[in-house]
Amino acid sequence: MTEIKKTPDGIEIPPPGPDDVLYEKKEGFAVVTMNRPTVLNAMNKNILRLLGRALDTAEADDDVRAVVLTGAGRAFTAGGDLYASMYPDDDPAPSGMDVQLRIWSFPKPVIAAVRGHAVGQGCELAGVCDFTIAAEDARFGEIQIRHGFPPPVLITPFLVGLKRAKEILMLGDQFGAEEAREIGLVNRVVPTESLIEEAETMARKLASLPQTTVRLNKMLVNRAYELAGFQEALAYRDDESLEAVASGTRDDATAKERLDRLTQEGWGAFKRKRDVMHESNEG
Repeated sequence: MTEIKKTPDGIEIPPPGPDDVLYEKKEGFAVVTMNRPTVLNAMNKNILRLLGRALDTAEADDDVRAVVLTGAGRAFTAGGDLYASMYPDDDPAPSGMDVQLRIWSFPKPVIAAVRGHAVGQGCELAGVCDFTIAAEDARFGEIQIRHGFPPPVLITPFLVGLKRAKEILMLGDQFGAEEAREIGLVNRVVPTESLIEEAETMARKLASLPQTTVRLNKMLVNRAYELAGFQEALAYRDDESLEAVASGTRDDATAKERLDRLTQEGWGAFKRKRDVMHESNEG
Protein backbone atom coordinates (compact mmCIF):
# COMPACT_ATOMS: atom_id res chain seq x y z
CA MET A 1 0.00 0.00 0.00
CA THR A 2 1.36 3.43 -0.94
CA GLU A 3 2.12 5.61 2.06
CA ILE A 4 0.17 8.86 2.08
CA LYS A 5 2.50 11.81 2.54
CA LYS A 6 1.26 14.98 4.21
CA THR A 7 2.59 18.49 4.68
CA PRO A 8 3.01 19.78 8.25
CA ASP A 9 -0.44 21.39 8.01
CA GLY A 10 -2.09 18.11 7.03
CA ILE A 11 -2.49 18.55 3.28
CA GLU A 12 -2.12 15.22 1.48
CA ILE A 13 0.57 15.29 -1.19
CA PRO A 14 -0.43 13.24 -4.24
CA PRO A 15 2.31 10.81 -5.30
CA PRO A 16 3.66 11.20 -8.84
CA GLY A 17 1.37 9.61 -11.41
CA PRO A 18 0.64 9.48 -15.14
CA ASP A 19 -2.28 11.90 -14.78
CA ASP A 20 -0.20 14.73 -13.28
CA VAL A 21 -0.38 16.27 -16.75
CA LEU A 22 -3.45 15.74 -18.97
CA TYR A 23 -3.46 15.95 -22.75
CA GLU A 24 -6.66 16.55 -24.71
CA LYS A 25 -6.69 16.85 -28.47
CA LYS A 26 -9.33 19.11 -29.95
CA GLU A 27 -10.04 20.25 -33.48
CA GLY A 28 -6.89 22.03 -34.60
CA PHE A 29 -5.23 22.33 -31.18
CA ALA A 30 -4.43 20.53 -27.92
CA VAL A 31 -5.08 21.43 -24.28
CA VAL A 32 -2.31 20.49 -21.82
CA THR A 33 -3.34 20.67 -18.15
CA MET A 34 -1.08 20.49 -15.11
CA ASN A 35 -3.14 18.32 -12.81
CA ARG A 36 -2.07 18.46 -9.16
CA PRO A 37 -4.79 20.79 -7.85
CA THR A 38 -4.37 19.69 -4.22
CA VAL A 39 -0.98 21.41 -4.16
CA LEU A 40 -1.87 24.14 -6.67
CA ASN A 41 -0.11 22.26 -9.47
CA ALA A 42 3.30 22.63 -7.84
CA MET A 43 5.97 21.58 -10.30
CA ASN A 44 8.19 18.57 -9.67
CA LYS A 45 10.22 16.18 -11.83
CA ASN A 46 7.13 14.23 -12.86
CA ILE A 47 5.25 17.36 -13.98
CA LEU A 48 8.27 18.49 -16.02
CA ARG A 49 8.71 15.04 -17.53
CA LEU A 50 5.05 14.82 -18.55
CA LEU A 51 5.01 18.37 -19.90
CA GLY A 52 7.92 17.38 -22.13
CA ARG A 53 6.03 14.34 -23.36
CA ALA A 54 2.90 16.39 -24.02
CA LEU A 55 4.93 18.81 -26.13
CA ASP A 56 6.42 15.83 -28.01
CA THR A 57 2.91 14.58 -28.77
CA ALA A 58 1.69 17.99 -29.93
CA GLU A 59 4.74 18.60 -32.11
CA ALA A 60 4.46 15.22 -33.84
CA ASP A 61 0.77 15.65 -34.67
CA ASP A 62 0.22 17.72 -37.82
CA ASP A 63 -3.44 18.18 -36.88
CA VAL A 64 -2.38 20.06 -33.73
CA ARG A 65 -1.53 23.61 -34.75
CA ALA A 66 -1.54 25.31 -31.35
CA VAL A 67 -1.33 24.37 -27.66
CA VAL A 68 -3.25 25.73 -24.67
CA LEU A 69 -1.37 25.27 -21.38
CA THR A 70 -3.35 25.59 -18.14
CA GLY A 71 -3.71 24.25 -14.60
CA ALA A 72 -6.46 22.21 -12.98
CA GLY A 73 -8.40 23.64 -10.07
CA ARG A 74 -7.90 27.14 -8.74
CA ALA A 75 -4.32 27.82 -9.85
CA PHE A 76 -2.06 27.78 -12.88
CA THR A 77 0.92 26.69 -10.79
CA ALA A 78 2.32 27.93 -7.50
CA GLY A 79 5.86 27.23 -8.71
CA GLY A 80 8.33 24.64 -7.52
CA ASP A 81 7.13 21.84 -5.25
CA LEU A 82 8.29 22.45 -1.68
CA TYR A 83 7.83 18.78 -0.84
CA ALA A 84 9.18 17.06 -3.94
CA SER A 85 11.84 15.31 -1.84
CA MET A 86 9.11 13.28 -0.10
CA TYR A 87 8.93 11.15 -3.27
CA PRO A 88 12.51 10.57 -4.42
CA ASP A 89 12.65 9.95 -8.15
CA ASP A 90 15.79 8.88 -9.99
CA ASP A 91 14.22 8.72 -13.44
CA PRO A 92 15.56 11.32 -15.88
CA ALA A 93 13.52 14.47 -16.33
CA PRO A 94 14.04 17.82 -18.05
CA SER A 95 14.72 20.85 -15.90
CA GLY A 96 12.35 23.79 -15.68
CA MET A 97 14.75 25.65 -17.93
CA ASP A 98 14.62 22.81 -20.48
CA VAL A 99 10.81 22.85 -20.62
CA GLN A 100 10.60 26.63 -20.90
CA LEU A 101 13.20 26.81 -23.65
CA ARG A 102 11.29 24.06 -25.42
CA ILE A 103 8.18 26.26 -25.34
CA TRP A 104 10.24 29.26 -26.50
CA SER A 105 11.45 27.41 -29.59
CA PHE A 106 8.36 25.22 -30.07
CA PRO A 107 7.29 25.33 -33.74
CA LYS A 108 3.64 25.84 -32.81
CA PRO A 109 2.18 28.69 -30.73
CA VAL A 110 1.60 28.03 -27.04
CA ILE A 111 -1.08 29.92 -25.09
CA ALA A 112 -0.95 30.07 -21.29
CA ALA A 113 -4.43 30.21 -19.72
CA VAL A 114 -3.84 31.42 -16.17
CA ARG A 115 -6.19 31.40 -13.23
CA GLY A 116 -5.21 31.85 -9.60
CA HIS A 117 -1.54 31.73 -8.64
CA ALA A 118 1.20 31.85 -11.28
CA VAL A 119 4.18 32.58 -9.06
CA GLY A 120 7.86 31.69 -9.06
CA GLN A 121 8.46 29.18 -11.82
CA GLY A 122 4.76 29.50 -12.64
CA CYS A 123 5.17 33.19 -13.46
CA GLU A 124 8.10 32.38 -15.72
CA LEU A 125 6.26 29.50 -17.38
CA ALA A 126 3.32 31.79 -18.19
CA GLY A 127 5.73 34.45 -19.40
CA VAL A 128 7.67 32.26 -21.81
CA CYS A 129 4.52 31.13 -23.64
CA ASP A 130 3.74 32.97 -26.87
CA PHE A 131 0.47 34.34 -25.49
CA THR A 132 -0.80 34.67 -21.93
CA ILE A 133 -4.50 35.05 -21.16
CA ALA A 134 -5.25 35.71 -17.51
CA ALA A 135 -8.43 35.28 -15.54
CA GLU A 136 -9.49 38.23 -13.38
CA ASP A 137 -8.42 36.30 -10.27
CA ALA A 138 -4.88 35.56 -11.52
CA ARG A 139 -1.93 36.44 -9.29
CA PHE A 140 1.62 36.75 -10.58
CA GLY A 141 4.99 37.27 -8.93
CA GLU A 142 8.67 36.34 -8.90
CA ILE A 143 8.62 35.45 -5.20
CA GLN A 144 11.89 33.48 -5.07
CA ILE A 145 13.89 36.33 -3.56
CA ARG A 146 11.94 35.99 -0.32
CA HIS A 147 13.66 32.66 0.27
CA GLY A 148 17.04 33.47 -1.22
CA PHE A 149 16.53 31.88 -4.63
CA PRO A 150 17.50 33.58 -7.89
CA PRO A 151 15.07 33.34 -10.83
CA PRO A 152 15.45 29.94 -12.55
CA VAL A 153 14.56 31.42 -15.94
CA LEU A 154 15.43 35.09 -16.50
CA ILE A 155 12.50 35.92 -18.79
CA THR A 156 11.05 38.89 -16.86
CA PRO A 157 13.46 41.64 -18.03
CA PHE A 158 12.60 40.82 -21.64
CA LEU A 159 8.88 41.06 -20.95
CA VAL A 160 8.46 44.14 -18.77
CA GLY A 161 11.54 46.38 -19.16
CA LEU A 162 14.35 47.39 -16.84
CA LYS A 163 12.59 49.29 -14.04
CA ARG A 164 9.66 46.92 -13.63
CA ALA A 165 11.94 43.89 -13.87
CA LYS A 166 13.99 45.16 -10.94
CA GLU A 167 10.82 45.88 -8.97
CA ILE A 168 9.43 42.40 -9.62
CA LEU A 169 12.67 40.48 -9.07
CA MET A 170 14.08 42.51 -6.16
CA LEU A 171 10.92 43.07 -4.10
CA GLY A 172 9.17 39.75 -4.70
CA ASP A 173 5.65 41.18 -4.48
CA GLN A 174 2.62 39.57 -6.04
CA PHE A 175 0.36 41.52 -8.39
CA GLY A 176 -2.94 41.03 -10.12
CA ALA A 177 -4.01 40.31 -13.66
CA GLU A 178 -4.69 43.90 -14.73
CA GLU A 179 -1.27 45.06 -13.58
CA ALA A 180 0.29 42.09 -15.34
CA ARG A 181 -1.44 43.19 -18.55
CA GLU A 182 -0.33 46.80 -18.13
CA ILE A 183 3.35 45.86 -17.80
CA GLY A 184 3.36 43.40 -20.70
CA LEU A 185 3.33 40.05 -18.91
CA VAL A 186 -0.22 39.28 -20.06
CA ASN A 187 -1.98 39.81 -23.40
CA ARG A 188 -5.58 39.81 -22.18
CA VAL A 189 -7.59 39.68 -18.96
CA VAL A 190 -10.94 37.89 -19.12
CA PRO A 191 -13.66 36.82 -16.67
CA THR A 192 -12.55 33.75 -14.76
CA GLU A 193 -15.47 31.66 -15.95
CA SER A 194 -14.63 32.26 -19.61
CA LEU A 195 -10.84 31.74 -19.39
CA ILE A 196 -10.62 28.42 -21.22
CA GLU A 197 -13.19 29.47 -23.79
CA GLU A 198 -11.14 32.58 -24.62
CA ALA A 199 -7.91 30.60 -24.84
CA GLU A 200 -9.49 28.00 -27.09
CA THR A 201 -10.93 30.73 -29.33
CA MET A 202 -7.43 32.12 -29.79
CA ALA A 203 -6.07 28.62 -30.46
CA ARG A 204 -8.71 28.04 -33.16
CA LYS A 205 -7.83 31.32 -34.83
CA LEU A 206 -4.13 30.46 -34.83
CA ALA A 207 -4.96 27.02 -36.24
CA SER A 208 -6.93 28.61 -39.09
CA LEU A 209 -4.08 30.84 -40.28
CA PRO A 210 -1.35 29.88 -42.79
CA GLN A 211 0.86 27.69 -40.63
CA THR A 212 4.17 28.37 -42.34
CA THR A 213 3.72 32.08 -41.70
CA VAL A 214 2.59 31.56 -38.11
CA ARG A 215 5.76 29.59 -37.46
CA LEU A 216 7.95 32.11 -39.30
CA ASN A 217 6.52 35.10 -37.44
CA LYS A 218 7.15 33.42 -34.09
CA MET A 219 10.74 32.72 -35.17
CA LEU A 220 11.21 36.32 -36.32
CA VAL A 221 10.02 37.81 -33.01
CA ASN A 222 12.14 35.34 -31.05
CA ARG A 223 15.14 36.14 -33.22
CA ALA A 224 14.91 39.83 -32.32
CA TYR A 225 15.17 38.95 -28.64
CA GLU A 226 17.89 36.37 -29.19
CA LEU A 227 19.99 38.97 -31.03
CA ALA A 228 19.47 41.22 -28.01
CA GLY A 229 21.04 38.57 -25.79
CA PHE A 230 18.07 36.49 -24.63
CA GLN A 231 19.91 33.15 -24.66
CA GLU A 232 23.00 34.59 -22.99
CA ALA A 233 20.88 36.19 -20.26
CA LEU A 234 19.19 32.88 -19.46
CA ALA A 235 22.58 31.20 -19.16
CA TYR A 236 23.72 33.56 -16.42
CA ARG A 237 25.10 30.69 -14.34
CA ASP A 238 27.80 30.20 -16.97
CA ASP A 239 29.30 33.48 -15.76
CA GLU A 240 31.66 32.50 -12.93
CA SER A 241 31.22 35.75 -11.00
CA LEU A 242 27.40 35.49 -11.10
CA GLU A 243 27.45 31.81 -10.20
CA ALA A 244 29.65 32.55 -7.19
CA VAL A 245 27.02 34.94 -5.86
CA ALA A 246 24.10 32.68 -6.83
CA SER A 247 25.62 29.67 -5.07
CA GLY A 248 25.86 31.64 -1.83
CA THR A 249 22.22 32.66 -1.64
CA ARG A 250 21.22 29.53 0.31
CA ASP A 251 23.55 30.58 3.16
CA ASP A 252 21.63 33.79 3.86
CA ALA A 253 20.16 33.57 7.38
CA THR A 254 17.04 35.59 6.52
CA ALA A 255 16.35 33.45 3.47
CA LYS A 256 16.75 30.23 5.47
CA GLU A 257 14.38 31.40 8.20
CA ARG A 258 11.73 32.41 5.65
CA LEU A 259 12.02 29.14 3.73
CA ASP A 260 11.75 27.11 6.93
CA ARG A 261 8.59 29.02 7.91
CA LEU A 262 7.03 28.54 4.47
CA THR A 263 7.79 24.81 4.54
CA GLN A 264 6.22 24.51 7.98
CA GLU A 265 3.06 26.42 7.03
CA GLY A 266 2.56 24.38 3.86
CA TRP A 267 -0.01 24.51 1.06
CA GLY A 268 -2.88 25.17 3.43
CA ALA A 269 -1.74 28.77 3.70
CA PHE A 270 -2.09 29.21 -0.06
CA LYS A 271 -5.50 27.58 0.08
CA ARG A 272 -6.60 30.15 2.67
CA LYS A 273 -5.59 32.77 0.08
CA ARG A 274 -2.80 34.01 2.32
CA ASP A 275 0.56 35.13 1.05
CA VAL A 276 2.64 33.26 3.61
CA MET A 277 5.81 34.77 2.22
CA HIS A 278 4.88 38.37 3.02
CA GLU A 279 4.54 40.12 6.34
CA SER A 280 2.55 43.35 6.55
CA ASN A 281 5.01 44.93 8.96
CA GLU A 282 7.93 44.69 6.59
CA GLY A 283 9.30 47.94 5.29
